[in-house]
Amino acid sequence: MTSPQAPLPTPFTAASTAADVLAGVDLTGQEAIVTGGHSRLGREVTRALAAAGASVTVASRDTERAAAVVGGIDGVRVEQLDLTDPVSIDAFGDRWNGSGRPLPMLVNNAAVLFQPELRLDARGHELAFSTSHLGHFRLTRALLPSLRAAGAAGGARVLTVTSGAARFGRIRWDDVDFASGYDPGAAYGQSKRANTLFTVELDRRHADEGIRALAAHPGVVIGPGPHRADRVESYRAQGLVDEQGATVIDPAAGKKTVEQGASTLVLGAASPLLDGIGGVYLKDNDVAVLDDADRPLTADSIPADANSAMLDPDDARRLWDLSERLLA
Repeated sequence: MTSPQAPLPTPFTAASTAADVLAGVDLTGQEAIVTGGHSRLGREVTRALAAAGASVTVASRDTERAAAVVGGIDGVRVEQLDLTDPVSIDAFGDRWNGSGRPLPMLVNNAAVLFQPELRLDARGHELAFSTSHLGHFRLTRALLPSLRAAGAAGGARVLTVTSGAARFGRIRWDDVDFASGYDPGAAYGQSKRANTLFTVELDRRHADEGIRALAAHPGVVIGPGPHRADRVESYRAQGLVDEQGATVIDPAAGKKTVEQGASTLVLGAASPLLDGIGGVYLKDNDVAVLDDADRPLTADSIPADANSAMLDPDDARRLWDLSERLLA
């Protein structure tokens, strides 16, 4: 049964780090998969899970690049996975399931951010939706045998990284691939809304098998810089950098370091505080409050709490059915 969208509360805050959240948590003998586990947030999730004792598989399209980033972390391996390629996804799932390893932690982290021009995958699907949602949808279903084995043995978690943009995103039910009217923000928002809806329906379908699904917003994490010249003005307009171009860190306002951003992700993936909880959206190291007020996005305010639309169970079922058809 889907859990209430209400804070627990946990002992952690918006400023807590991944190391804080996993302090005292022993993941020895447990397996984890982190897609894009060599990226900034992904690398910190990988590092934190491995430091707690987990064996972490970083699934990446570019294995050489991934190995160069995480190759020195004990307990971490790299395997090939292209989330826009059904053949690659199915092969990854077959390899994992064939190994006989239960999978208690799947972190669907890889994503495509704002693309100024429309980009499509080989099957004609818009790239952000294809990578962030359709790829993870197919991967999660491919790994169900191993997730079920972990669920029967004590529990499995599927943590999907979303964004506060899920509040504003809309599923273009009749044109998810933007055959017309492409807009980078709308494409990103659609992919992030899809992440939360997927979480709701995945949990509804598989909670009774010990598989719980959660979605998590890490905050706005742009890294310490220096930042690309073509992005500084946009960052400044959003209050993410100051007049000198230095990154603004203000966890209470959702502007976080990589270590702070990864904290909510590892909370969802591995913290015993969330045992038995699923179908919810996490923010600032807790289940987010449900806030249906109309809150505009400004440089000083980045609304990121949950609203009813991004967790709507009817839309979640509709998206699941649409995703199955698109991948048939």
